[in-house]
Amino acid sequence: MATSEQLKALLNAHYEQNDDRFSTIALQVAAHEARKGHSSLAYDIKSIIDKSTNIFTDNNALLNKINHLLYQNTQSNRLHNLVLSSELKNKIENIIYEYKNRDKLTAHGLTPRKKILLAGDPGTGKTMTASVIATELHLPLFVVQIDRLISRYMGETATLLRDVFECISQVTGVYLFDEFDVIGTQRQRSNDVGEIGRVVSAFLQFLEQNHSQSIIITATNSKESLDQALFRRFDDILLYKKPSQEDIKGLILLYLAKYKHNIDFEMILPELSNLSHAEIAKICNHTIKYSVLKDIPKIDTQLLLDEINNWKSNLI
Repeated sequence: MATSEQLKALLNAHYEQNDDRFSTIALQVAAHEARKGHSSLAYDIKSIIDKSTNIFTDNNALLNKINHLLYQNTQSNRLHNLVLSSELKNKIENIIYEYKNRDKLTAHGLTPRKKILLAGDPGTGKTMTASVIATELHLPLFVVQIDRLISRYMGETATLLRDVFECISQVTGVYLFDEFDVIGTQRQRSNDVGEIGRVVSAFLQFLEQNHSQSIIITATNSKESLDQALFRRFDDILLYKKPSQEDIKGLILLYLAKYKHNIDFEMILPELSNLSHAEIAKICNHTIKYSVLKDIPKIDTQLLLDEINNWKSNLI
């Protein structure tokens, strides 16, 4: 059997998603077993690696084919980094839990939630949610850039969409269709063009036919503008809102956790109402950078208020 060091190295390579490192260590395990006379086991291990390498090469070719429409988001976010309502966070936890236990569900003829719609104002945590799901499940996160697909390839969009769903079927991961409003708007609008309607129909067909292990997430800034035919195709719909007063406090404490601070939240919270999660994160980040550059030992209420006022003064 593999040595304890090899086992630890294999686990590290797996959770770091370092395929090259994983294959190298696995080959070392095969060589170790061959030296001990376990030639059959060594052969089986090498065969598995060879087969996986061929699949990985094919996947690379497939990803390269659509790299102008899709990119991999390598940002890592954990569940505890999300500051959302308890109801929304519970839904996200359930999606993760179901996927981790998908074999148990499959044994009972059930499937985990793998087609998710995220709807809400910009900057309220939709993209971060996709990153959290990918990180917690140790899956790559691929972002599909819908605006490029439509604006640059009129007439070819359905074909390119087919390529994207082929990738979804063959390369297991979390796929985020960002800014889904571009193709998800209601087809019955009088100013709609035929191309968009065909794309929506193609997307619905591909989505319904997809039974891969990948998780498909669509993000939209406006639930009301979406074609109603979309909703029944998704396993779950998550609605995002601007952070509550409690959420705002949680965000500030999260971002300032590594720095000395003394904040009067009774003064701060009213000033941050109606701002998004992303805006509050940027305000905290700017405040931290200013305190570091000016050698300020502790972030206080006035320092944070100054940055809030600077941010608001730049808003149009």
